[in-house]
Amino acid sequence: MALSLPSSSSFPTILFLLSYFTTSLLLCNAFPAHHNPFFHHHHQHPHFASHNYRDALTKSILFFEGQRSGKLPPNQRVTWRRASGLSDGSAMHVDLVGGYYDAGDNVKFGFPMAFTTTMLSWSVIEFGGLMKGELVNAREAIRWATDYLLKATAHPDTIYVQVGDANKDHACWERPEDMDTPRSVFKIDRNSPGSDVAAETAAALASASLVFRRTDPTYSRLLISRAIRVFGFADKYRGAYSNGLKRFVCPFYCSYSGYQDELLWGAAWLHKATKNPTYLNYIRVNGQTLGADESDNTFGWDNKHVGARILLSKAFLVQRVQSLHDYKGHADNFICSLIPGAPFSQTQYTPGGLLFKMGDGNMQYVTSSSFLLLTYAKYLTSAHQVVNCGGIPVTPKRLRTIAKKQVDYLLGDNPLKMSYMVGYGPRYPQRIHHRGSSLPSTAVHPAKIQCSAGFRFMNSQSPNPNILVGAIVGGPDQHDRFPDQRSDYEQSEPATYINAPLVGALTYLAHSFGQL
Repeated sequence: MALSLPSSSSFPTILFLLSYFTTSLLLCNAFPAHHNPFFHHHHQHPHFASHNYRDALTKSILFFEGQRSGKLPPNQRVTWRRASGLSDGSAMHVDLVGGYYDAGDNVKFGFPMAFTTTMLSWSVIEFGGLMKGELVNAREAIRWATDYLLKATAHPDTIYVQVGDANKDHACWERPEDMDTPRSVFKIDRNSPGSDVAAETAAALASASLVFRRTDPTYSRLLISRAIRVFGFADKYRGAYSNGLKRFVCPFYCSYSGYQDELLWGAAWLHKATKNPTYLNYIRVNGQTLGADESDNTFGWDNKHVGARILLSKAFLVQRVQSLHDYKGHADNFICSLIPGAPFSQTQYTPGGLLFKMGDGNMQYVTSSSFLLLTYAKYLTSAHQVVNCGGIPVTPKRLRTIAKKQVDYLLGDNPLKMSYMVGYGPRYPQRIHHRGSSLPSTAVHPAKIQCSAGFRFMNSQSPNPNILVGAIVGGPDQHDRFPDQRSDYEQSEPATYINAPLVGALTYLAHSFGQL
């Protein structure tokens, strides 16, 4: 809008308008509108940020230190944790010390740990250049996982996929430092294959090889050579790992979606990391049978189809790999499913505006979808393209607006004014479903707390004594309600794979608001 200089007689009017405009801005700031993200916005983001995304980013990475298993380093920042699981692997005479506890228990599940690693790596690959001082911490979080995954894949055609008997672990409420439940070791091999966990492990190693390519080329080469070998095993000996290990991995991390999605996802990462035409050819030949165009629009630790579509769309959009042309359409279909009011929209939102996929750990779909929206927006912008939703164009700006709204809800812009990240903002969950956080630390209570003795802390209404800073819980129900009950693992349990994709999303938002 063009402005001409005003005459002196019009100043009272202008002062009134300025006063009105300023008041409106302040009111808009005080009461953020729950707008329908399908409407266009003139600006990508307002000039003010209602959240300290940089602080949230720092905390989202710090969380991983609270999940560490093994011997902790001198620079450990979550100081209420101590060494644990120091004999892990001994049941099978292998070294499986290290890695991460996936959530609020003391089991090391290889399937979600590998996915967490892939998503942390993807966050760094896409947005690491914007991370400033947090890049070192993000790399450390990745390396803690990849060091473990290298141990778990040390023997050809074998992967050690779990340490700890989940049923026995869950029968106790113990600090990881105290645990005395069986540290049983479970593996996949030629006789009991697991293409899902194997291909996800290959994806983790391949994506991480890109993270360390410049800073530690020797380590990067080790990661990619192992990824190639592990993917070969995944593809040659096909089967779902929960067939042979059903008693131990189900219902915790059962492979409900099958293993085809991981083979496509693993091949996509090996294509990206190696540039070897073998993998592009593999995707071209097998893409359809591996479900490239299925309409499963949920991306998380179990189903990777959507992630593979977005990742492969970059090869077409940015690198102009014509044979992957179809993946732009496949990626668009997922994006359109998220947009309220768009043709083919099929996503449910809570009254407060949160993407809602399922009652158990819903926040993982919020963080993974937000990451994919921002990443796809980046690819589209680079290629000067838009999303095509049944003939209706949707701009990258719109995708960023939707993603920001989801992240803002998570950080406190919601009906309860509750941040779902522990330690961020004035109000956050106090009684998370997490053994180490809910029991007194070994520094405060050096004596061992026995298996069943811990349940009095689990059942207590007191806030957790140890704040697991950065932990993102499962989140509210479909009506935006959150009881903050420790026993409610569906809503109150944090998990590594909830945090991992948010690292990338928070980096983008912190940078776009000039906080990094």
